[in-house]
Amino acid sequence: MNSLDQVFVNLKHLIVGASFWPESVRPFLSILLSISPILAFFPFLFAITTVVERKGLARIQNRLGPNRVGLPWTKLRLFGFGQFIADGLKMLTKEDIVPTAADRFVHFIAPIALLIPVLLAFSVLPFGRNMVPIDLDGGVLFFFAVGAATELSIFMAGWSSRNKYSLLGAMRAIAQMISYEMPLVLSAVTVIMLAGTLNTSEIVEHQSGVVLGVLHNWHIFTPWGLAGFLLFLVSAAAESNRTPFDLPEAESELVAGYFTEYSGFKFALFFLAEYLGLFAVSGLCITLFLGGWLAPFTFLDFIPSYLWFVLKLVSFIAFFIWLRGTLPRLRTDQLMSFAWKFMLPMTLVNIVVAAVWHLSINVPGGVLTRWIICGLLLAIPYVLLGRSFELRTAKRTYRYAE
Repeated sequence: MNSLDQVFVNLKHLIVGASFWPESVRPFLSILLSISPILAFFPFLFAITTVVERKGLARIQNRLGPNRVGLPWTKLRLFGFGQFIADGLKMLTKEDIVPTAADRFVHFIAPIALLIPVLLAFSVLPFGRNMVPIDLDGGVLFFFAVGAATELSIFMAGWSSRNKYSLLGAMRAIAQMISYEMPLVLSAVTVIMLAGTLNTSEIVEHQSGVVLGVLHNWHIFTPWGLAGFLLFLVSAAAESNRTPFDLPEAESELVAGYFTEYSGFKFALFFLAEYLGLFAVSGLCITLFLGGWLAPFTFLDFIPSYLWFVLKLVSFIAFFIWLRGTLPRLRTDQLMSFAWKFMLPMTLVNIVVAAVWHLSINVPGGVLTRWIICGLLLAIPYVLLGRSFELRTAKRTYRYAE
């Protein structure tokens, strides 16, 4: 089974180590073989996700989704999964319209500037055992650093369009992303503290211990890990503009937000970057809290590690689709208040809880006592902050002209 788990790693070593390659070419070939699977798998996953999401939302909301689109020159209907092929062809052939007053160069470069940092974020994620494209000592720091560059590209898109709706959408998106970046990063700090490293592969290895004889020691099985996971998950949804935090492209208010003036393939790049960003932040969440490529139970370790990572990623995608079909959109003031008055204080409290968990390792009563202490340290601020938040965001009374 170890050979099956390492099949892609061994195949890469076999190709790069072939005797007919010049020594100067091998580093570039290694880079190409590391990049190509990312550029092939995740855009393909994006294409499949667009169809699954539309079919899933249709099922949740009791309406029709894509169910007949197939290959027109055959009798194959493919249950609607030919839809992403049709969408791709439409985006490639659709007219590219640029407003007369727009800054044409910035308007052109914005979607590219958004896509590149998102693709770079995948380079530090461990997709399986010995399967991290770039094994950086500061992998988590690199992930957040390149992710911060997306805000500039969003502002470029809104400002260059010379459209008030686009500019308002860009400013709203930037405010939202900056606000939720802080709880996103701070919720990851607890993992860095307890694992003692910024290296993503070492963080996964830190979770390879065994508890209760059968469970891998995922961080989510601790009180600080569970709280950090939930805080990270909410922040990730807001960072990815997923429901109920999809205000930057609120069509009822801002037409389509910062990409209102984009069409054709440029719009497709924005759409692609948004979903790839969702996949990337989900992959980091899996790495930090859910054991990365580790199986949940030790007796399932025979299943290849990369399959576990993909299974967890697909579960995250299904979860976000379910959220989109279930929850209503928040107001802007609720969104910002939630970030600064609840999420940020809770992440700071969780850092303290992680420290208490680490320092109370020798407390009488063992793990149960540690769970009770840390649980109370989390529950009390949660209740107090929740009640305070409810008072500050009281229901509005709307008055209408008669």
